[in-house]
Amino acid sequence: MTLNFKQLTFIFVFILGINECYSQLGFSHEIGIITGPVAFQSDFGERKNFETNSGNTGIGIGIVHYINFAYRADCNCYSTDTYFNDHFKIRNEISWNKTKLNHFGEWVDASRTSDNAERLRSHSGVAQNLDIGTQLEFFPKSIREFQAFGYSFAPFVSLGVHFTSSNPKVETNYNGSTNINDSNNFFQPWVNAANPNVNDDPFLFNGNQTSFSVVGSVGTRYKLTVLSDLMIDLRWQYFFNDKIDGLDHNLSSNKANDWLVWLNFGYIYYLD
Repeated sequence: MTLNFKQLTFIFVFILGINECYSQLGFSHEIGIITGPVAFQSDFGERKNFETNSGNTGIGIGIVHYINFAYRADCNCYSTDTYFNDHFKIRNEISWNKTKLNHFGEWVDASRTSDNAERLRSHSGVAQNLDIGTQLEFFPKSIREFQAFGYSFAPFVSLGVHFTSSNPKVETNYNGSTNINDSNNFFQPWVNAANPNVNDDPFLFNGNQTSFSVVGSVGTRYKLTVLSDLMIDLRWQYFFNDKIDGLDHNLSSNKANDWLVWLNFGYIYYLD
């Protein structure tokens, strides 16, 4: 975990440095907390299967920080009236999510009695991710007018990049065995497509690793008070890695890296 922590620390310090530059320009800040359900899309279960989509769900929580270009903290006044200042914010975030993963779909249906079907039913995992990153949020409506109660809702879209430290867990109880280093405990087509020794071929990943991801979201804010907003947004996060869930089975059916959808509910407070 030492390497991951150093990398996260470096990125966090880098973001703080950018924030400090903007702070010197007098722009104001907002801070908030977000939480909500996460639907994790991975190599567990079947693609486009309702049980997979509804069963492999977890929870996420995070702290968000915004740079508000429409208002200046140093003079307690509005900034220069430009399109960028009135329609964009920078969102910095550190968040954590966890999802219990199981296999769903026809290959683990109760009607299937093969050893491989039982291996799949016995195989589970946990995806745990610590994220840090930055997004640029675009508000089609005027940020100034929203802050002045010109309207109650401020819709937005955002796009950014996150760095993820993941710590997936691999679990099995096939025939009563919890040994994840025994290839006989796992779906044999995965083993045959790789090296029979689980320790030598990484179709299973149990432990710390890192990855970058692209993050996009759509949502809205609701003006609660002069200095606070409620927020809801739906996030899509695509990892540049197929090992976030602890499984990369190397079969031809594996067509995409891991990704997730996160429905966030948040409270935002204006610091200045």
